[in-house]
Amino acid sequence: MSRRPVPNRPDDVPGLPARRAALRLLDAVLRRGDPLELALHGAAQGLPPADRALTHAIAAEVLRHLPDLDALIDGATRQILPPDAKARMVLRIALAQTLKLDTPPHAAIATALPLVDGGPRKLVHGVFGTVTRGAPDLPDPPTLPADVAERWAAQWGDAMPQAAAYAYGQRPPVDLSLRDSDETAKWAEAMGGASFAPGHVRLPPGTEQGTIAIPDLPGFAEGAWWVQDIAASCAARLLGAGEGRVALDLCAAPGGKTMQLAAAGWRVTALDQSKKRLERLSDNLARTGLTADVVAADLRAWQPDAPADAILLDAPCTATGIYRRHPDVLHRIGPRQISELAELQGELLARAAGWLAPGGRLVYATCSLERAEGEEQVARFLASHPGFALLPATAEELPTGIAPTAEGWLRTLPDTLTEAGGTDGFFIARLVKKAH
Repeated sequence: MSRRPVPNRPDDVPGLPARRAALRLLDAVLRRGDPLELALHGAAQGLPPADRALTHAIAAEVLRHLPDLDALIDGATRQILPPDAKARMVLRIALAQTLKLDTPPHAAIATALPLVDGGPRKLVHGVFGTVTRGAPDLPDPPTLPADVAERWAAQWGDAMPQAAAYAYGQRPPVDLSLRDSDETAKWAEAMGGASFAPGHVRLPPGTEQGTIAIPDLPGFAEGAWWVQDIAASCAARLLGAGEGRVALDLCAAPGGKTMQLAAAGWRVTALDQSKKRLERLSDNLARTGLTADVVAADLRAWQPDAPADAILLDAPCTATGIYRRHPDVLHRIGPRQISELAELQGELLARAAGWLAPGGRLVYATCSLERAEGEEQVARFLASHPGFALLPATAEELPTGIAPTAEGWLRTLPDTLTEAGGTDGFFIARLVKKAH
């Protein structure tokens, strides 16, 4: 007597573990407020590398296109699903795969329905079918979350969110910082790239991060360069040549600025409280042949042995300036997080200032598009620390296409270097401790 075939259990559906992991990952980001990269480890634990990569790709596309995916879902339902409804999240996952990752609709829905076992499977199936039969396209550029667009417009004007949305739809370019700035022309030619400053090469369009294997590029193994956005590189540029003097790189990991300072002749102490991130910094130093004293400590409890000639504080921040690379920040960050981090930045800036020798320079930087973490932070510091003054940046110190503001600090926005691929959003100010 022949046996009836045993139906697949839900977890036997091919590709389902990665979708389950994507559901967990999105819940961690949107409900708990966890950073995407940190939450990935727990959400995708035990998955093979290919499934782990798929989990990340699905979640990132959902986050990048969340308002537009929700608009499609809401247009296909009689009653609006609650924002935190599991059915809505599953539909986001299925539609993001079909519309952005080229997953066939039948495969997307086959791996979506088991995610709502015991829930409204018919609703999910029906809404997905209604949306996909209309052959929709997601807008290009993606729509920013309404609260983010409103917040940025209030700070920078109505044109800024439009520029931010345009940048959001573009793959960020890959910038390299060189160990030896005298070899700029050599590496620009070898990479087929462009240079905007000594010690910088931007790889040509089509070699965006995620489309190339960085370790396979010429010069990586011998440590001739490291990946670092050109805006981020400006912080160390404002400290100039070290000539054997002492510099503190605070909140240093993963080490791009540490390597810049070491390459410029500074004797660097690189401090960070994350031992795991410091391992990456040490690996980068070993690969490039550069040296620094690496210290694992909390800046709020650590104390240097003697005053430093220069300090670079790349302070913990909301990271809204790197939203192109990390779309989760637009959904995790709001006024409360901005306020909390601004308070921490003020504490760290005041503490670091006490470690600077008279006549020394302190560069304060954040990869944030929020004034509270940049312009307002430095204004408060200067008002409460009369022994410090702003030392304006000059156009000659900065890459082509990046100019100091009228106030003398540096602010990159989504329209900076637009024609060349853009930059991350940064605020950088150089302060000097008065000699008397």
